[in-house]
Parts: sequence; C-alpha cells; structure tokens
Amino acid sequence: MKKETNRLEGTISVTGKGTGYVRIDDGKKVAGTKNKKDDIEIDPRYLNTALHGDTVQIILHPKKKGSRQTGEVSKIILRAKNGFAGVLEIEDGIYFLKPDDQKMYTDILIPPESLNNAKVGEKIFVEIISWKHPKKSPIGKVTKILGTPGDNNVEMHSIAIERGFVSDFPIDVENEANGIEKKGITEKDFVDRKDFRKTLTFTIDPEDAKDFDDAISFKKITDGKFSGMYEIGIHIADVSYYVKPNSQLEKEALKRCTSVYLVDRTIPMLPEALSNDLCSLVPDKDRLCMAAVFVVNKNAEVQDEWFGRTIIHSQKRFTYAGAEESIKNDKKELHEELSILNQLAKKLTKQRFAKGAISLDQEEVKFVLDENSVPIKVILKERGDSNRLIEEFMLLANRKVAEVISTDKHGKSIVPPHGGVFVYRIHALPDKEKMADLAAFLKTLGYKLTLQKGVIPSEELNKILNNLEGKGEKETIQKTVIRSMAKAIYSTKNIGHYGLAFQYYTHFTSPIRRYPDIMVHRLLQSYLLGQKIEREKWGEYEKISMKCSDQEKKAAEAERASIKYKQVEYMSLRVGETFEGIISGITEWGLYVEEKETKCEGLIRIRDLDDDFYVFDEKKMELVGQKKKKRYVLGGHLKIKVKGVDLHKKTIDYILV
Repeated sequence: MKKETNRLEGTISVTGKGTGYVRIDDGKKVAGTKNKKDDIEIDPRYLNTALHGDTVQIILHPKKKGSRQTGEVSKIILRAKNGFAGVLEIEDGIYFLKPDDQKMYTDILIPPESLNNAKVGEKIFVEIISWKHPKKSPIGKVTKILGTPGDNNVEMHSIAIERGFVSDFPIDVENEANGIEKKGITEKDFVDRKDFRKTLTFTIDPEDAKDFDDAISFKKITDGKFSGMYEIGIHIADVSYYVKPNSQLEKEALKRCTSVYLVDRTIPMLPEALSNDLCSLVPDKDRLCMAAVFVVNKNAEVQDEWFGRTIIHSQKRFTYAGAEESIKNDKKELHEELSILNQLAKKLTKQRFAKGAISLDQEEVKFVLDENSVPIKVILKERGDSNRLIEEFMLLANRKVAEVISTDKHGKSIVPPHGGVFVYRIHALPDKEKMADLAAFLKTLGYKLTLQKGVIPSEELNKILNNLEGKGEKETIQKTVIRSMAKAIYSTKNIGHYGLAFQYYTHFTSPIRRYPDIMVHRLLQSYLLGQKIEREKWGEYEKISMKCSDQEKKAAEAERASIKYKQVEYMSLRVGETFEGIISGITEWGLYVEEKETKCEGLIRIRDLDDDFYVFDEKKMELVGQKKKKRYVLGGHLKIKVKGVDLHKKTIDYILV
C-alpha cells in the first residue's frame, strides 16, 4: 500500500456478503491499527463499487477505541476484472446476471438490447459497461453465450473465460504457427548448435502429456580429467528460436503468459502446431533445444558446465510409471542409466535440504471421467522416484542458468554482464507476523517451535512436515504452512528463493507453457553472444514479470476451481452415501471435513451437530460441547454422510453418521 497525503492505496479483498478488507502491503503500520497485518475494514456501504481484487484508494475513518480500523473507498485505481460468468435470470421483467463468482456481491442488470440473443436460464459471460451509482446495480452487456449450466464444456469454459483465458487462437496466430510447422527443421537450423543426436536422450512425463518440453541426455565419461564422472544434459525446447519478438505468436504468448491446466483439458499458451509438434521433444525426431549440460561426480557435485543451443534426437519417451519400473527392475530398459540418475537426484535433494530448503510435497487428485466427462473415480496422483528425478535435474538447470548470469567464476555476485537485466523466480522470506501465527497454530496441535529472527527455522519445519505421514492433520498443516509463506513470483530484482534455499533461481525449463522461460532463453542467448540489452528496456522486463506472476495466479485459481467443481459434481452423485473423513478446518460455523480418499472437502454445519451445544475455542482451534465436553480437533477422524451439494456455489454439506 502506498501513502499519498492522507489517502492510502492497496488491493481490496471482498467477502460474498460485501464486506471489504484492504491490506497494508508495504509493511508500514497505519496509525490506529494494532500492527501492520491488520486489514482496514470497509463496510459494504463504503465500497463505492469496489470489487474483489481491485486496486483502490481509501480514506481512513476516525479510530474508535477497542474496535477495528475502518475506512471507505474513495477511488477505483485498477479493476481486477470487468467480466463475469453466470446464469441469466429475469424478475419483474428485468434481466440480470446471477454471477458464479461468490465474491461478486451484486447482480449485474442487462438491458434487453444488450442480451445478444441470450435466453433466461443460459450460462453467459457479461462485461460491466456502466456503474455510476454505488447504491445501484451495475449495467452489463452479454458478450458470450456459454450454454447450458451443468454441461461440462460450459462449466470448464466458464471457469477459464472468467479469468481471461480462451482456448481458441486468432487466425493470424494459427497461420503463423502452421507456416513454421510446415517449414520444419532444415540443415540451416543446425548451425551453431552442439549435436547430441548420438548421445542417449529420453523424456519422462505424465502418461497424458501432449507436449514434451524437457529431455535428459546421459553419458558416462571414460577418459580425460573427468573420467568416471557423468555428463548430464538438460535439453529444453528452443521455443524462442521460433517465437520471434514482435511476431503474432509472440504477442499472443505474452497476452496469455502461461498454459492453463483444467481437469479435462489444457488451454495452451502456444498453438498445437508448435506446442504438440515442432517444439515438442517427441521420440525419434530431430528437435532444436536450449541446454544446460553438466559434468557431475558421484556425489552429484557439478565439476563443469556448458550452456547453449543443441540438436537432439530422443530415443525413448518414458511415462513416470514406466521410468519408475525401469529404476526398480534391472531387466527393464535403461535400468542402469536411470538408477544412476536417481541416485544423483537423491543426493541433490539431500544437498538442498541441508541448505535449508523446505519440504512441501502436497497430495494432488486426478479424476477418472466417463465419456460425458462425469467423474466416476477420484484418485491420488502418485509421486515416485521418477517424478523427483526429473524435478531435481530441472531445479539444477534453473539454478545454474541463474547463477551463470549472476555470478563470476568465483561465485561472487555480479551485475548480469549482458546489460544488467535478468528474470528471476524469487520467493521472499515469510512475514514475521504470519510466522508467529503459524507457530501459535502448531502449538495448539502440540508442536513446540522456536522463532529465530521472527522466522521458524526451516529444519524445524521440515522435521514436523516429515513426521506427518499417516497423521490426520497432515494436509491441514501443509496447507497452513503454505499459506504462511510468501508467493513465489517473477522479478528482475533478485532476492533469492527462500523455499528452495537458492540464492539464484529462474525458470528455464518450460518455455512451451511459460512465457518467463522464453524471456530467460533470450537473455541467456544474448549473454552467450556477448550482446547487451538497452537500459531503457529493463523496465519492460519488470512489467512483463509482474504480468506473468499475475497470470500464473489466475491460472492456478482456474485449475483449483475446475478441481473443486469436479469434486462437488462427484459428491452430487453420492448424496446419502457414507465416507471416512478428516477434520481439515474448524470455525464458529462448523467443521470443514475432507473425505479421506478423494480429498472432497465439505462443511458439517454447527446446527447439524445436534447432540450438544458447541462453542469454538479459537485459541485451541477446537469445537467443544458444553455439556458432554466432546471435542473436535484438527486431524480428527469422522464417519460422514453427504447431506447435499450446491454445484453453483461449489459447496458440499456433510453430516455426522
């Protein structure tokens, strides 16, 4: 939040009931608040049309003793979004949108001339065109008819479009991609590239992956000063070779910034002609790459490194499950090579944690859908050695690319030599007050922690996280730890990566699906060629970094929303059925419970706990019965029944069995 005379700026969060909270972002304490983490409360009467996520200017109200600091919105500086998906309804002859977004606290009125042929009951997308008076509803126009509510394609489209993502590419972008694909790879493209086509190279990806943007080459070194060591190449699709500055592809990639992964589909950053074909490192075809190649000893210590453009010819496409089999079974293909890489990856992991990296592996769900995309089964994604192998070598490449640009040969920090600008992936130290809250929360669960300089030491956090296996509170603690951390973002200003314990880190390994990686490839190539970036362009890189961080956040929201929708849909077909649940959250209005196998979270409302009068003890994070003294605590196991669901609100109601 920035201070301007007697006014303050910040981002507003709005609840479904229309109460706003503006957070102080710059760490300054506002007079009248207890501490810098107190949000300024905005009563619905004083929102002045502000919506969730908007950047606003506010004026503080006079502080009343013993009450929270309040204020009012005086100006909307930047709208988070102008469009909303929802269902078209009519009442007393007036058409309006009932928004899907639960944080949108008002309906949007639609004049008949702005309906664009939409019919009552259809799901539509509406843009706000006028909102002159805060006490009246905004006026909107229908810009897209999405279809019938409850239809899978309609719901997924709705989730994406509301966050600004669309599947279809403009025709000029498709034409440009098709032209590049048609041209293919020629001898001319091999110039100034290291040829790895005769070196063992393979990919390891999920079973349903369509684009392969990273491959690993492996070779035992049998002579010279590095004899007995291993040459490991991390080869990444050379997207920047095809996506040129100022091209139509470039403009569209920059607009999207990222691919979006919903439950049943991918909304790619680049057209399929590139993402699934020419740039994809498919087996048995020559492909152009940017690479980080390392010589490592048996302790996984890097002895030599090389960065540059390569040409590869992948000999094998592994799924994670297939690679896992090859690691464990000495009769399987490439068992020896994968086993060596696996051992090295485990040593890299150990090195990271020794330096303070935090272990935050979260369980993820995957849906088995029928031919109508109805979820018939929910399974947990398995993470084995093959997943971690790939992860560690990608982390190594990302770290080393950032290091080579940001340090001299002695490892000392330098201004990036190619013009003083680079795009880092940074992760700030946690906020001290959030850390104090986390320590207090963990204390209620019986974990005693000491704060050092206001932060829980990573080794203490890891000790707790590593001992959670099989415990009911595992997911809750992991989520709470993640919420207490800052979010990783892109920036030209390096402050290191706290979670990974890296002083220098970037994103280099996924340019098919992330625009920052394209920028990093270009900057690395400029550095290798000794070129400089003009100072007046440095600011552009920071602006683009901020946009990419914002788009990444929206993509993550879309992914979570699609998962939540499918979980609610799954439980909508199981009303009345009984499941095992784990208490994942406790509030004054009830217990949040996560179904054990599918991770479908729902609420047991306090009014449905009818065997006693229950009171929420915030300090101990438990619900306590006043007569029988029965306690409900985080991580507690319950037998639950599905009482009902609301697909529109994406909520599940459980009751105790």
